[in-house]
Amino acid sequence: MTIVNETIAAGGATPPATVRVWDPFVRLFHWSLVAAFALAYATGDEIEKVHVAAGYFIAGLLALRIVWGFVGPRHARFGDFVRSPREVIAYLRDAMLFRAPRHLGHNPAGGAMVVALILSLAATSLTGYLMTTDTYWGAKWIEEVHETAANFTLGLVLFHVLGVLFASFEHRENLVKAMIDGRKRRAP
Repeated sequence: MTIVNETIAAGGATPPATVRVWDPFVRLFHWSLVAAFALAYATGDEIEKVHVAAGYFIAGLLALRIVWGFVGPRHARFGDFVRSPREVIAYLRDAMLFRAPRHLGHNPAGGAMVVALILSLAATSLTGYLMTTDTYWGAKWIEEVHETAANFTLGLVLFHVLGVLFASFEHRENLVKAMIDGRKRRAP
């Protein structure tokens, strides 16, 4: 079957205006991570039990997402969106000139952000765990690394939100809605 003038030749039917891109796991992971990070960040020095529980929850989410990045559907896989630094820089340059190509899944900058967030959250989770061990209990330097990693992650989150807003504007597409319902406008 071929698509001719927006219709399928065999039946004359119009193809769907949107396609499913983000599977339920990716969407649930994303919004669960948003909530857990916000909770962990807000309770840092105030409600230790909640902070620690949120941290372990984040670590578990990360482990599942890493596995999903290898076995999940097409747009969830790292191989679909992890690009070389050269490609990421070229994409960012084109985006600043409002000529970046639209991607159905993550664009190269979005893919780099996913990797950066996973690494930063993993560092935050690891240092948080280490603070509970006998070896690092009370070690000020590990606390400082943990706090720095958490603040760095918050900075990445802010850049991520700005990038989503920019890409939504540039491509006239509501990417927040797409991460809720899993659907994006089909490729041209």
